[in-house]
Amino acid sequence: MLIKGPEDEILKKEQAFKIIRSTLDEKGREALYDLTGLAGGFPIKKEDKKLLETYIGPAVYEEKLQKLALEHLGGEKAIAFNRTTSGILATIIALTKPGDKIVHYLPESPSHPSIPESAKIRGAEYLEFDNIKEFHTPPRTSLIFITGATMDHKITEIEEFKKIISLSKKKKIPVMVDDASGARIRTIIYKQPKAIELGADLAITSTDKLMNGPRGGILTGKTRLVNKIKTIAYKFGLEAQPPLIAAMVRALEEFEPSKILKAIKIRDEVHKKLKKAFKGFQKTPTGVMIRPEEIKKEIRRHNLKTRLSPKDTSYLWAMLLLQEYGIITIPAAGMPGASPTLRLDFSAPDAQRLKPDQITKILEETFQKLLDTIKEPTKAKTILGG
Repeated sequence: MLIKGPEDEILKKEQAFKIIRSTLDEKGREALYDLTGLAGGFPIKKEDKKLLETYIGPAVYEEKLQKLALEHLGGEKAIAFNRTTSGILATIIALTKPGDKIVHYLPESPSHPSIPESAKIRGAEYLEFDNIKEFHTPPRTSLIFITGATMDHKITEIEEFKKIISLSKKKKIPVMVDDASGARIRTIIYKQPKAIELGADLAITSTDKLMNGPRGGILTGKTRLVNKIKTIAYKFGLEAQPPLIAAMVRALEEFEPSKILKAIKIRDEVHKKLKKAFKGFQKTPTGVMIRPEEIKKEIRRHNLKTRLSPKDTSYLWAMLLLQEYGIITIPAAGMPGASPTLRLDFSAPDAQRLKPDQITKILEETFQKLLDTIKEPTKAKTILGG
């Protein structure tokens, strides 16, 4: 195993950034293709810049954010955070006590680390379920989480939402939906209602996932709960600052669902072509992916064995895509604890510059390089960590 823990993942991320900087210096931005699905952007306007001060900025943009955020997510009140993770941490501190239980349902484990790690910080017991038949709330459960769409874009079905929310209402336990990408995947592609419309008390989304916003989070919900969370956010400096709020406002103003729907056509073409060369690629709502275990199977189909872990093979393939073709994916550049699944998202603007034939050819060529690289563990380690 080459990547053994969070420290190694940080080194890998730093190596990816080194490659990105080198590509920018030598070839320019056009040589990079961010297909992570959370490329985001910072679409502020010229007139915004003179207002991005400590108190003037929030006074102007928080009011605008309220209207746009509630239209996007539903709810009574909104607050902007510097990260979705920050919003989750603030919610857990605000609505639970040490020794309480936090129960989490998602359609497929594991959870994004922000929820269990925040529970640990709070001193709360964390229970995770990905089987609706096993889901329950033991005594001292003070908060329920539902993940709308997992890190690999598997969604929670409406009937599962309804069952959990019905149970929560009976027991008077608040429900928060982690809808980081789900706020758009579920509603636009799968035509599901917004989380608040399904009965959730709170919902949070990332403003850089499947939309052209900055890396930040917007939380909406019942005023009583949002006010409690807002107090904690200010106390620990978790709230978004004026430049971030202004960029969120502009991103929400320019958000266009049709851009996500266009990705479906590219996805179908690429997946059809990939099936001729690989067995393990699957469709996602807006792209294609291959899980680490399936990459290992693809390697075995070429009569090769390797001591590298399935995750290592995914990280390595992702780094080769970046190194050879400037394609940025989560396994190469993502945060520690992010999904190791190699996923290419075609809703990003960069995807429009690549044709399905090009994408297929790049994946086939870099997989051949992967087969060569796994024969030399020392070389593989250098590629991942520098």
